Amino acid sequence: MQNRVLEIAASVIAKSDRSHPADAVLRTKLRKQKSLPPEQSRETARAVFAYYRWMGWLDRRQPISKQLRQAVELADRFQHEPGGFSSEDLLAKAIPPWTSLQVNVTVEWIHALQTEPKLWLRTRPGQGKAVATKLGDCQLSHTLADALCYEGTKDLFRTPEFQAGEFELQDISSQAVGLICNPRPAETWWDACAGEGGKTLHLSDLMRNQGLIWASDKAEWRLQKLKQRAARAKVFNYRTALWNGAQKLPTKTKFNGVLVDAPCSGLGTWQRNPQARWTTGPQDVEELGTLQERLLANVVPGLKPGGRLIYAVCTLTRRETTDVAASLQRRFPELQPLIATDPFGASPPSAHHWLWPKVTYGNGMFVAAWQK
Repeated sequence: MQNRVLEIAASVIAKSDRSHPADAVLRTKLRKQKSLPPEQSRETARAVFAYYRWMGWLDRRQPISKQLRQAVELADRFQHEPGGFSSEDLLAKAIPPWTSLQVNVTVEWIHALQTEPKLWLRTRPGQGKAVATKLGDCQLSHTLADALCYEGTKDLFRTPEFQAGEFELQDISSQAVGLICNPRPAETWWDACAGEGGKTLHLSDLMRNQGLIWASDKAEWRLQKLKQRAARAKVFNYRTALWNGAQKLPTKTKFNGVLVDAPCSGLGTWQRNPQARWTTGPQDVEELGTLQERLLANVVPGLKPGGRLIYAVCTLTRRETTDVAASLQRRFPELQPLIATDPFGASPPSAHHWLWPKVTYGNGMFVAAWQK
């Protein structure tokens, strides 16, 4: 590993903490390194994420450059010989001890967390093969028709295909959420916690750009990003509105479907975002579980009779998954569990879906569905 790569990676780690996520610090730092060759940018990113992924094995008293080298060596070793690491070591060092109080921790899950993540693309309906041919270095998903795993080194944001709106960067588990929603072209949907609009755009594609989608978020800047993405993707069947999760809804419209992709502790992203393992704690889980219960309760009045409510979180803690689902069911007995097919075909149809990284090769997620 070159000294320049080590220097940049070390500066990213020095500036990263709970309030400054490493991935955001890294993006900012790399943007400023205009003379850095693309391969060194990739090496830098890999070194930063390896540091957090293998932190439990590192001697923190050593210079950061030595820790970075050791982390990359561990990552290389695991990539070529995953069986060379003992189960005891993986269980003890890869995640914080409190995790086992909230998650059914298995060696298989830890192996998934220590594996470097795949980059997933979502193409427009029916265009998977065509986009894969144009981009090259793509593998078609065996389970989700429009999902591609990209294994190349191009800057995808600069490709003509991206600029033409032919694909989005979207994790495969997030793509599965849209399929579980199963929106229809004539329906009206609400993406209540839309963020920058990844799932809004997928809902629109599934609705063939027909019907209507309300997309809301508490942050105006995120909705502005959504509008930019929608323009590039030529998505027109949506409206945006600010909503902070309060009882007062952003519109009087009644919906055929509501998606609550709620803020969560993000344990399901610990493969892609290993720093979060060391900045998230049990208090976060409890506070977010309370927030999720409130968000779900507040959107229920927006459902039409027969309307579907889909709850999705990229976490795997009991407090934010089954506990939240049970709380909603107790409070609103008129909501009936809605049986949906597992898009990956790994489990029988159910009202609750656990999307584990070892099955999806994407983020871990929990999805629950009800019908009013």
